[in-house]
Amino acid sequence: MTRPRAVRPTDLVALVSFDGRVYPNEAKTRSRIGRTDAAPHPLERALEQWFSFATGCHTWISIRGATLRGLVSARRRSSKSAWELDCVINAAEDDDSICLGLLDQALKDAARAHVEKVFLRLSSESAVLPLARRLGFCAYQHETLFSSAAPRTLPHHLDALPRFRKVTRADDLALFELYKACTPEQVREAEAATFGEWKAAQDRSWLVGRVSQQLAERDGHVAAWYRSAVDADCANFDLLIHPAEPAREALFDVALAQVGGRRAMTLVSNSASSPIHGLLQRGFERGPEFASLVMRTAVTVKAPQLAPAV
Repeated sequence: MTRPRAVRPTDLVALVSFDGRVYPNEAKTRSRIGRTDAAPHPLERALEQWFSFATGCHTWISIRGATLRGLVSARRRSSKSAWELDCVINAAEDDDSICLGLLDQALKDAARAHVEKVFLRLSSESAVLPLARRLGFCAYQHETLFSSAAPRTLPHHLDALPRFRKVTRADDLALFELYKACTPEQVREAEAATFGEWKAAQDRSWLVGRVSQQLAERDGHVAAWYRSAVDADCANFDLLIHPAEPAREALFDVALAQVGGRRAMTLVSNSASSPIHGLLQRGFERGPEFASLVMRTAVTVKAPQLAPAV
């Protein structure tokens, strides 16, 4: 086995020879889910590594002779303390040690860079999933992609309905409180237990094209948070509604109406509080399932506790 290492310009020949067979990208980032061009060529990741000062990407490869055996790349989320593996290509399907070595090297380099958490999303059927678990990745959430060619809305009486407005930076803490109210405790503990972790773990890479971020308030509290990105007449959206909000169904349809008759897709958790039934009622179809994983690379140290002097 060859040792995994960072990409060098001399690897260009091996990367180009990879054209003989296209292996899929096992990492399913939010920005690529639902797209037909979801498997980037390794050459793209290599070039990004050479210009990492501009892109913030990190790439590791394993080469035997002139053959690429595997490739892993990572990018930061909203902070340098949180990375996401955005490309995992396992070209050595007969040798698990190649993929394991690449993932392990990425985790070690993340720890050296003082990264606290590394995220990875895989298909629930991915052959890389058991390998990631062997390295200590924790599958903290399972998600399903729902899509509709023309979503429909249901009629409602709109009396006393909170109005949506544009999100500002001053809303971050209120949005974190909404996240805590909508997210199961075991997911929060793994993904973002504190406000700082939540801000660092935010994935904004999918918010490209015509982006809209809005929230609805009731009695001084955030009742709903809607985000959407329209690209090539397809709306990728995300919606959180407070479980105690009395007008949940109406807010759902007010937000969905902003899609404007376009093809729409959303990635939702499989937890009991997810709006899966509501999506099916509105013409959405269930798609592939994914597992979201995280690995804590920083060592957690308990703070000393003060005690009364005797």
